Amino acid sequence: MTPELRVVVVDDHALVRAGVKAEIAGAVDVVGEADDVEGAIDVIVALRPDVVVLDVHIPGGNAPAVIAGVREADIETTFLALSVSDAAEDVIAVIRAGARGYVTKAISGDDLVAAVKRVAAGDAVFSPRLAGFVLDAFAGGIPTAQIDSEFDQLTAREQEVVRLLARGYAYKEIARRLTISVKTVESHASSVLRKLQLSNRHELSRWASDRRIV
Repeated sequence: MTPELRVVVVDDHALVRAGVKAEIAGAVDVVGEADDVEGAIDVIVALRPDVVVLDVHIPGGNAPAVIAGVREADIETTFLALSVSDAAEDVIAVIRAGARGYVTKAISGDDLVAAVKRVAAGDAVFSPRLAGFVLDAFAGGIPTAQIDSEFDQLTAREQEVVRLLARGYAYKEIARRLTISVKTVESHASSVLRKLQLSNRHELSRWASDRRIV
């Protein structure tokens, strides 16, 4: 008999974690959970699950930061991104970081269980629309070279600030969403403009839109 898969669920919303666990608990063994980058790395390193069901944007950074932290600890596990975001740059960044799949939160419980089992078996799993992003990226349809060379020079927190600024959020709203001070948001924004050699927020929004980062 095949041993039950051991799974960790990472999401910053307790209600979402509870929902995911309720959907998959009968088919796999949910051994742990976390709600931010640091906590996720600690739990994954300690428990060494077979699969991590991982939200893309969480406090303290993002999914690639979690994957990198676990890899630095020399822990082998498989990552399946589960996100509300269906943006091309999110999909590409997470897959480039080492995840085996990316599905959206519109997925059914049965399909999520199937996705967990498939990535554990070594398959790559994507929601239908998202698979096209990955194919386009490898085929050159999405300017990943530009995203890599410029967007990747930003820290994980700066990348979060860029996305929120480009979507029109005010500094106070960004501070509240990221649980940081307004002064820290302003500092990140200034650093981003300096690194990207942009003059103002309008130029940043245009830059993000051109690269499908909005």
